[in-house]
Order: sequence, then structure tokens, then C-alpha cells
Amino acid sequence: MLLFFYKKMETPIGEITLICDENFLKRILFQDEKDVILEKAELGDNNEILNKTYEELNEYFNGNLKEFKVKISPEGTAFQKQCWNVLVSIEYGKTICYEEEAIKLGDKNKVRAVGGANGKNPIPIIIPCHRVIGKDGKLTGYAGGIHIKQFLLEHEKKNASIA
Repeated sequence: MLLFFYKKMETPIGEITLICDENFLKRILFQDEKDVILEKAELGDNNEILNKTYEELNEYFNGNLKEFKVKISPEGTAFQKQCWNVLVSIEYGKTICYEEEAIKLGDKNKVRAVGGANGKNPIPIIIPCHRVIGKDGKLTGYAGGIHIKQFLLEHEKKNASIA
């Protein structure tokens, strides 16, 4: 039987919950977000993956980390995983629009599908779906709320030039 572990973390965007299995980070839940995996998870305060994620997220929020190293394994369809792979290639402090992401996937007409896949991203922040914005430069939907997306983008912009 697969075991899941969780750890809660206070951040500048509110409390988040980290969830992993025995090998990989699987989910980051925003405050008040629910997940069936969490119901099966055990408290993992001594879990190596959760502790590494916690440490990296602290460094990220302190402005000292721009690229995550924690091992992740998001669950999704083949198309969703392709979209998420594009997301991790977006440079810290930069943004692209949904159409640019669709073009990177080979079909500019898949803008809505890309938006849907990004909305199902199970590991936000680390898989930085917040870096995708509307073609007109406006912030569009975000699982944690637009205010969190805005905070993350401003945080990265402020810290992008710091070595």
C-alpha cells in the first residue's frame, strides 16, 4: 500500500499543505483546499522529502531560491504533464501568456486546453503556473486566488535581479 505524508507550512501567502509519497512531492494545497490524498496521509514531520520541500519553499519566500531541486511526481494526463513541463521552463521572474505556452506545445489553438491543464497543476509554486498570464497582460485564474498569483509574480520580479 502506498503511503502518503503531509506537513503544514506557514508562508506569506497563508498556510499551505505539502503532500508526498515515499519518493516524491505529490501535491501542494493552498489554505482551505481539500484533496482525497490528504485524507489518507500521515503527519510527516520527519519526512526527508517534506523537509527538503519546506526548506526550499522557505528559501524561495525569502528571495534566495529561484530553482527548486526537490523531487516531484505530479499526477495527470499526458497533455497536462506536457503543459507542466513547459511551466518549469519559464524563467524565474518572467511570464508568458497562454498562447505562448500553447505554441511551445505545438498548437496555438490549444489555449483553452492549456489553461485547463494549468488549472489542474497539483504542485503550484514549484511548477510555476502563476507565471502564465493573459495575452493582454491581465492576471487570470489561479487555484489559490488571483491575490496569491499577484503576490508570487511581484515577489519574483522583486527578487529576480538578486544573485
